[in-house]
Amino acid sequence: MARAKTAYVCGTCGAHAPGWAGQCADCGAWNVIEETSVAPRARTAGWAAPKPQRLGSGTAPPDARIATGFGELDRVLGGGLLPGAVVLIGGDPGVGKSTLLLQVTAGLATAGEPVLYATGEESVAQVEDRARRLALGAAPVDLLPETSVERVIAAALALRPRLLVVDSIQTMVSEGVPGYAGSVSQVREGAAQLTRFAKQRGVTVVLVGHVTKEGTLAGPRVLEHTVDSVLYFENDAASRWRVIRAVKNRFGAVNELGVFAMTEDGLREVKNPSAIFLSRHPKPVPGSVVAVTREGSRPLLVEVQALVAAAATHNPRRLAVGIEPNRLALLLAVLSRHAGVATHDQDVFLNLVGGLTVNETALDLAVALAVLSSVRNRPVHPELVVFGELGLAGELRPVPHGEERLREAVKQGFKRVVLPAANAPRVVPAGIEVVPAHDLHAVLALV
Repeated sequence: MARAKTAYVCGTCGAHAPGWAGQCADCGAWNVIEETSVAPRARTAGWAAPKPQRLGSGTAPPDARIATGFGELDRVLGGGLLPGAVVLIGGDPGVGKSTLLLQVTAGLATAGEPVLYATGEESVAQVEDRARRLALGAAPVDLLPETSVERVIAAALALRPRLLVVDSIQTMVSEGVPGYAGSVSQVREGAAQLTRFAKQRGVTVVLVGHVTKEGTLAGPRVLEHTVDSVLYFENDAASRWRVIRAVKNRFGAVNELGVFAMTEDGLREVKNPSAIFLSRHPKPVPGSVVAVTREGSRPLLVEVQALVAAAATHNPRRLAVGIEPNRLALLLAVLSRHAGVATHDQDVFLNLVGGLTVNETALDLAVALAVLSSVRNRPVHPELVVFGELGLAGELRPVPHGEERLREAVKQGFKRVVLPAANAPRVVPAGIEVVPAHDLHAVLALV
């Protein structure tokens, strides 16, 4: 039998190195190179050639998704749990990963679906104590306190569940692979074995993943490539609201968003997420503008708040929470050139209410108006909502799904909307005034 070879692998990105080094050459992280053993490849001589299957032959299983009991979670997953899919859920400690999965498994088990909850971080008594706090003590959930991947798969083969939850993948150890729990080799091999089991048996597998201090999933990057869906809890444990976003989904839309509220009885889905991202001020305040963004297939109203103050040093600060800081710098340059608003000697702070992170450019107009409102200390009308992308020439560019954004604004009771001229609807909905504009100058004249 051939001996296992020694390799040096980065614990952050999974890149291979010729030897131990203080810094990874690929991702730049320090003190992450780990020595691991690589099993020799098995010889393929004498193996029978596999028989391929023709596309459209009808051998693929039907798309029979399993409803989780949470509409917000089903939306993020693309309609529910798909048999044979592997889902990875990550988030900060205490954000509610185990709580949500315990509620999901309890609901499915009560409905008659066989589920298996493999916990490598807690004992059965600890899980039962949480279930009692969540009023789930009577749910027929099969608990398995085990850290061996082979034993978890053996138990799943005997039970034949529809759903297998592994909490967490960093605590699982494969008996045939050297290394401690959470190492690159163990995480990679454990995820590979569970993925093979899910595909061969048609069982939905949900993996809980730890995150690093930078907010990324711990372990090798191949972990995210192996699974079918990657879900992130974006908010921290100190916030009441929990936002789940799909950053990868082979069976649904990417960047889909689900909103939950943490209560004493566990996580509760929020039916109207736009309400939590808006602040109801008793009177209009400068620096606050409401915009319509779109996350996945859902339009959302979010409040953009800006604060512009005199800089105390020669290097003014540019702090943005919820949007890309480079985007804020670009919009400040557009305001300086096309609106005559110079902020080179002032600190600019920008925040999206509710802890939401938005990557699309439809918030450009709201950011510019919020900064301008704070500079001039003049509030924007509270019943005004805006959306649109600003170009470097000061033009107002259209954004996708303008009519859906407009309907969401009407639904939330806004009376006036400023939007790009190319997004102006043919039929204006009742109860709202639509004000199209071609550039930033036109918007300032209107607002």
